[in-house]
Amino acid sequence: MGRITETVKVLIIINAICFVGTLISGDLVYRLFSLFYFENPKFQIWQPLTHMFMHGGFMHILFNMYALWAFGSPLEMRWGRKKFLFFYFSAGFGAALIHTLVNYYQIHSGYDALLAAGMDQSQIMTLLETGQYNTGILESVSKETIQTLYNNFNTPAVGASGAIYGILVAFGLMFPNIELMLIFLPIPIKAKYFIPLIILGDLFFGITGSPFGIAHWAHIGGALFGFIMAYYWKKNSFDSTRWD
Repeated sequence: MGRITETVKVLIIINAICFVGTLISGDLVYRLFSLFYFENPKFQIWQPLTHMFMHGGFMHILFNMYALWAFGSPLEMRWGRKKFLFFYFSAGFGAALIHTLVNYYQIHSGYDALLAAGMDQSQIMTLLETGQYNTGILESVSKETIQTLYNNFNTPAVGASGAIYGILVAFGLMFPNIELMLIFLPIPIKAKYFIPLIILGDLFFGITGSPFGIAHWAHIGGALFGFIMAYYWKKNSFDSTRWD
């Protein structure tokens, strides 16, 4: 790790201020600025941006800001302030898009299953709003399907993790042979192996269902958009062009 760059420093300060704000105001800030599913009444047009500055706890923001410092600073030094910001927010928006698309598929799959089982739209809306339903429906639809529908509709996404995953991928493409270490596995691993390993873990938990309440598909979305941009820039020698 080298010095912290100016843009990264500002992003960390803004995230820290927002986190303190959530501690002071409680649920109000989360309701306004977290990313809710777009068909939920709590969704607001600014949330795809503002959710990047919300975090679910101290360890969540600590790990994200550490990664932003460690991996973002070298990229800003390479690209310049404007290019780094463009990349950072593009990866974050890409993460929000993929997360929303997966939610859309899962929510409407569950919704259609309930309709096919005999529930009407008003009953489904009551379920989505309150979590309550006639347990007789479990003869036709699994409890897991109902729980997934309810959770995806009502649980907001928070955090800079999608943008951070984009930065991780870009770092791996720019500096593939730098050795990194996992906290729980203190063995040096080159970035070109370390970062794909993390992404594969998210893909596994995204497909099988995470027991940790983590938005794995947002991570994958950020990594995907980050890879597309960083690979295109690198292939076209655009990665060495600074936007100051």
